[in-house]
Amino acid sequence: MTLVPFFDGERTPNRPTASARLEGMNLANTTRENIARAFVEALLCTQRDCLEDVRALGVPVRRLLLIGGGARSAAVRKLGPSILGMEVSVPHTDEYVAIGAARQAAWALATSADPKAQAPAWPVEIDEVYPATDVEVGEKVYRQYVSHRG
Repeated sequence: MTLVPFFDGERTPNRPTASARLEGMNLANTTRENIARAFVEALLCTQRDCLEDVRALGVPVRRLLLIGGGARSAAVRKLGPSILGMEVSVPHTDEYVAIGAARQAAWALATSADPKAQAPAWPVEIDEVYPATDVEVGEKVYRQYVSHRG
């Protein structure tokens, strides 16, 4: 079963009038477990959409960090690498939004042609790494999601 999670429209892609729906439900597969999995898969598939948009711009994706609420979810940690198609690292809990804002401010104030040369180094301490296993299964889940979301 596949969830298209546009419960209140969608901003990315720009579909403000889109609505959510569960595809592929039948009496045999409509269980709490399958519906919960469909929700987690949908969340990860929307993140994969964003990754694909970044890649389409020619930006290489070298690593994925799972932070916030998703990092606390065993289901997201388990399914993430296969659906996202690459290893996922869970860093030590920190204030990543504030750190990111500080890094952007440092880069904006940099006077070098290479702003990264002047930005302070903020190392990321990784607590766990989840390898990309079952990538074929994850790709199938993502392609099915893509076909249903349009």
